Amino acid sequence: MTPEERRDRHLLVVDDDDRIRKLLKEYLVRAGFRVSTAADAAGADRLCAALDFDLMVLDVMMPGEDGLAFTRRLRAKGGETARTPILMLTARDQTQDRIEGLSLGVDDYLGKPFEPQELLLRIEAILRRTTARPTGPRALSLGRCAFEPERGELTCDGQAVRLTEAEVALMRRLARAVHEPVDRLDLARDTADATGRAIDVQVTRLRRKIEPDPKNPRYLQTVRGIGYRLAPD
Repeated sequence: MTPEERRDRHLLVVDDDDRIRKLLKEYLVRAGFRVSTAADAAGADRLCAALDFDLMVLDVMMPGEDGLAFTRRLRAKGGETARTPILMLTARDQTQDRIEGLSLGVDDYLGKPFEPQELLLRIEAILRRTTARPTGPRALSLGRCAFEPERGELTCDGQAVRLTEAEVALMRRLARAVHEPVDRLDLARDTADATGRAIDVQVTRLRRKIEPDPKNPRYLQTVRGIGYRLAPD
């Protein structure tokens, strides 16, 4: 991202550790972003009520309402704030927290301890996906739903359906090879989990949004021994 693009983006960092919160703000401000901070979910609520944010950096372990509970409540609210991308910070060995976070709609995660440069790159990757313009078909018909790869938008029965940035990226990747199987580990290379478990979680969530019967998918198919295939009408 250019310095001008960073200046246009406002980030919210939520972490109860004063030292980490201060260091993250200083680093991201030096990188060119506008940054606000909160020490807990209550503080984040107050800021979100007054300001719009392009992305949240959210710690899992916080006193009171933890990061997972906050994400669940935020996503259930609806509206613009509920669609704010979230990068979650977790203890490196807490795999279950990461899987649960993805299932709740977290866009990406980063294990502690981490390099600030990696945090910056992950933030930029999420923000770039919000304005990506991939080539491919204008709209894909998925029964009562439709997905527009260029805009990264999913509608069902004419109503917009929220997708996380990770889900948009996955749908766009599959849309570039409609009716063709895409290797699961190839898809995983674009995530922080090279095992492919994050992809499996995203596919499960997408099926709930797209498929009439998620347990017997018609449009987002599993190709045994390979990966997944998008099969529009």
